[in-house]
Amino acid sequence: MKKAIFLDRDGTLNIEKEYLYQEKDLEFEKGVIEALSIFRDLGYLLIVVTNQSGIARNYYTEEDLEIFHQAFQRRLSFFGLKIDKFYYCPHHPEKGIGKYKQDCFCRKPKPGMLEKGIAEFDVDRNLSYMVGDKYADIQAGRAARISPILVRTGYGKEEEQKLQLGEAKVFDTLLAFAHYIKQRERL
Repeated sequence: MKKAIFLDRDGTLNIEKEYLYQEKDLEFEKGVIEALSIFRDLGYLLIVVTNQSGIARNYYTEEDLEIFHQAFQRRLSFFGLKIDKFYYCPHHPEKGIGKYKQDCFCRKPKPGMLEKGIAEFDVDRNLSYMVGDKYADIQAGRAARISPILVRTGYGKEEEQKLQLGEAKVFDTLLAFAHYIKQRERL
């Protein structure tokens, strides 16, 4: 079995921008490249799980998102990094149009995308983490029985108010969490 860091995308890896799907708008959060390098060095798979209701709302297509994720990978490749898999949910239960208007099992806070990653990559839940900037990320991690981590980037500072005591560990940035993991694994 393998260990994995499941990562929300917007507000966690890249700077939050409403309905981001164009490469020209992609900016990584400060310290993300170093954080991903630390996770890689520690032997973690890097798996992105992202709600993409912009598809459901017909703001962009699944093909547009695939092109964006290829660009995301290209940018990471300059640093010798790559995401092992991008999972995305194109649905929205109220705002979706046509086939995308549904209450699915993949949209966070439900754990569907995490469960797919666990099955596809033979992930050990006990050695893995779900990191995000929204309470829905924490709920998805808990539902998948993976340790949830909230980062204060993106919407994290506001979303932290929703946490119950002990529900998730909280870090200022993804890099702060990476340093915590690195120190913990050296003990």
